[in-house]
Amino acid sequence: MQNEQIISTEKEKSFVQSYRHREWNDVPDEKWNDWKWQLSNRLNSFEEISEIINLTPTEANALNQNSLFRVDITPYFLSLVDKDDFNCPIRRQVLPTEKEMYDFSGMNEDSLSEDEYSPVNGIVHRYPDRVLMLVTTQCASYCRYCTRSRLVGDSSKNYNSTDFDNQIEYISNNPQIRDVLLSGGDPLLLPIKRLESILMRLREIPHVEIIRLGTRTPVFNPNIITQEFCDMVEKYHPFWLNIHVNHPKEITPELQQACDKLSKAGIPLGNQTVLLKGINDTVEIQRKLCTELVKMRVRPYYLYQCDLVKGAGHFRTPISKGIEIMEGLRGHISGYAIPTFVIDAPYGGGKIPLAPNYVLSQSPNKVVLRNYEGFITVYTDSDQEPDQEITSGNRKGKDISIMDLIQGNEKFIMPQNFRNSKRED
Repeated sequence: MQNEQIISTEKEKSFVQSYRHREWNDVPDEKWNDWKWQLSNRLNSFEEISEIINLTPTEANALNQNSLFRVDITPYFLSLVDKDDFNCPIRRQVLPTEKEMYDFSGMNEDSLSEDEYSPVNGIVHRYPDRVLMLVTTQCASYCRYCTRSRLVGDSSKNYNSTDFDNQIEYISNNPQIRDVLLSGGDPLLLPIKRLESILMRLREIPHVEIIRLGTRTPVFNPNIITQEFCDMVEKYHPFWLNIHVNHPKEITPELQQACDKLSKAGIPLGNQTVLLKGINDTVEIQRKLCTELVKMRVRPYYLYQCDLVKGAGHFRTPISKGIEIMEGLRGHISGYAIPTFVIDAPYGGGKIPLAPNYVLSQSPNKVVLRNYEGFITVYTDSDQEPDQEITSGNRKGKDISIMDLIQGNEKFIMPQNFRNSKRED
């Protein structure tokens, strides 16, 4: 079996964009840039994909299995793949391998217990004031780590008009619901008139304040963001949209143009990233990803620990890796560019944020904190009685402990090589 080690640091640094493979050079631009053509010409079989990509034995074997999660890849997204590099970060997200057949500890088909929190088909009501509204099981392409692989890609499990009626009725009858997130599958795979019908009906519910939509279609098929779509959703503000970019290589001129159209329609954009082993699990890649997102007016929102879903065990990283990445983001890039690292807890526990420990100690009146450089200081609470005057911090010739800060004997602990220069966050 071919080497599956992660790509070299030198190659990671380049983030070189692939271009349209020569197999599609004869496709006229008007077809290539037509989102309907992209969907109609998705590749899903060993025979089709092997003509474009030099497959490894593990990929070839997986593509010839009938029991694995659905494969469909738009020509546009496949054109970003390095056809000779097994470790290409685009390739590994959409091409199956034999590793999807392996069970792992904690694996669960419905890892988030969404079915348990589903009062009607397609509604997941896990949080008090918001619901997840699943409107389709179809996607433009299929991510190999998909949380809903038990449903997604299966047309027999798709939602129909009766389901939509029941979903809308449930939301209407629960006035505590103020926020509705459309998901699936991918809502942008719905016909635009059907999607608008859903948005219109939600806007008629007085207590629904915010409508959100989660999509990865702009990454797989960016030309689906048409002016018609932007004009349509602009009528239903406040409307928010989250895309799903996992690696800087996915940020192409086409995606930038799509996001620009959405921003000009007044749609706030966020991004959700899944932390994937060997794909985006380095500080360098995440810094590049986050700063590139902000440049195209997309706010990094969540960095997800990979779920315990069947077939995704080989993508999972230790939680410590996510903490390490967050440690490498804070203070090194703008706060606007830093997502929240979360675990979507098994058994319906919801999203739990995780971060490096910046609180070192606490007393009733003081908190000892450190910054990203290791500078340690004490923060006095507002109800603190005035201490005796302290004339210095980090007194020469004295070892300072955390207790010195708590007791008011010192103000801070400064690392030996700390440079007190201006920093912005």
